[in-house]
Amino acid sequence: MKWRDLAERRMRKAEREGQLTGLAGEGKPLPHRPGDALIDPADAVGHRIMAEAGALPQEIELKKALDAARADLAHENAPEARKAKMAEIAKLEMRYNITAEARRRAMGLDRKPM
Repeated sequence: MKWRDLAERRMRKAEREGQLTGLAGEGKPLPHRPGDALIDPADAVGHRIMAEAGALPQEIELKKALDAARADLAHENAPEARKAKMAEIAKLEMRYNITAEARRRAMGLDRKPM
C-alpha cells in the first residue's frame, strides 16, 4: 500500500467520524507565510508546531531579533547610534548563520551528493 493511499484512507475515516469539524481556523483562509516558501516544508511545519507550543528554536529567535534590529536601524539617524546598531546586526547575523549551519549539519543537509 502506498503512503498516499494510506493517508487518504485515514483522512476519509476521520472525516466520516466527524474528527475534522470544529477545528481551530475552520472556514478561514490559511495564514500568509511567505517566509515558509524559503525553507524546507518539513522544517516549516516543525517550526510552526514548536511556535504554537511556545518553544521556538534559537535560529528563529535570532531571526526575529535580526528583523527588529534592522527595523531599528532604519529609523536611526544619529551616526554613532547607527554604527552601534550595525555592529549589533553583524553580531546577530553571525550567531544566526552559525546556528543555521549547525542545524543543517545536524540534519545532514550539508553533505554533497556522491
